[in-house]
Amino acid sequence: MNNMVYLFYAFIVSFVFSFASTPLVKKLAFKIGAIDVPKDNRRMHKKPIPRLGGLAIIAGFLVAVICFNDGITVQLLSTLCGAAIIVVMGVIDDCKNLNAKLKFVIQIIAALVVIYFGDIRIKVFTNPNIFSNSLYVVLPVWLSYTVSVIWIVFITNAVNFIDGLDGLAAGVSAIMSVSLVFIAARLGEYAIALIGISLMGGCFGFLPFNFNPAKIFMGDTGSTFLGFALATLSIQGVFKSYAVISFAVPLLILGLPLFDAAFAMIRRVLTGKSPMVADRGHLHHRLIDMGFSQKQTVFILYAISGVLGITAVLLAENGTLRALILVICVLILLLIGSMLGKDVYIHDAGSEKGNNDEQN
Repeated sequence: MNNMVYLFYAFIVSFVFSFASTPLVKKLAFKIGAIDVPKDNRRMHKKPIPRLGGLAIIAGFLVAVICFNDGITVQLLSTLCGAAIIVVMGVIDDCKNLNAKLKFVIQIIAALVVIYFGDIRIKVFTNPNIFSNSLYVVLPVWLSYTVSVIWIVFITNAVNFIDGLDGLAAGVSAIMSVSLVFIAARLGEYAIALIGISLMGGCFGFLPFNFNPAKIFMGDTGSTFLGFALATLSIQGVFKSYAVISFAVPLLILGLPLFDAAFAMIRRVLTGKSPMVADRGHLHHRLIDMGFSQKQTVFILYAISGVLGITAVLLAENGTLRALILVICVLILLLIGSMLGKDVYIHDAGSEKGNNDEQN
């Protein structure tokens, strides 16, 4: 019971510090020129908005983790160091617009810090060969590193990709954190639950300022930090345990940004474009083009993320057969959903000339 009380306190502290620091961060953003100016049709806002709000989320997160953590472990320290690299990159990008390739290299370095020093990596994978007597495949070290780097960098960018509407990335990240916290707490992984609930508190504290019409954006500072933290969290402790469905739980929890990013990259490659060049083809753009308002679109995507999170919790609680059936059904529904709006999607060649970052 003590642990649950500490988690509740951590949420409150993270929420309060995030909420209280957001106005201060807004003033800082104006002073240092971290402003998002609408200059292409991917952006939904019509006037300049400060975009350094991620610092408020990070402030709430750090205070809660430091106050309620039992001790600084190697895993936690390496996670914080990797996150610090991501945050510094995000702040500079929000002010100066860094080159996409440079950001990609920095993200790989941050991932390697976590993987090498914290030994936080994917070591075991479910055997895809259904005719094999072995249920698991132990990855060689080189492959373990490669898969883990790809996972962390991909999720980091995936959360950044969905940060295209007021309140979307913060709300979806909070919902994803809820699922991670619930599963971790149920299985006694309170160190992981603490990180998750601190992220959740920071997001909820920031949302009142970020929900439509937004007064401040989280910027790359916030979206890449949240993506990096969630990606790292999803391959720690119970989430990389020896379970037949271990791959499915984090896959579903992070399903919305993951599949949106995957289909975006596939679409761009198939049309001969760089997978990192921004366009107006993300799921939230398609819903807007179908006639939904910003708020409606955000709530639809909240609902999808919530359903995926609940499914992940069910997978962690139920038998293997039911789990695999649910995974297949969800993947089919996601595939169908991703294709909806294809006929109404209008390609705007001018949007392809936008910045090489996915922020609003």
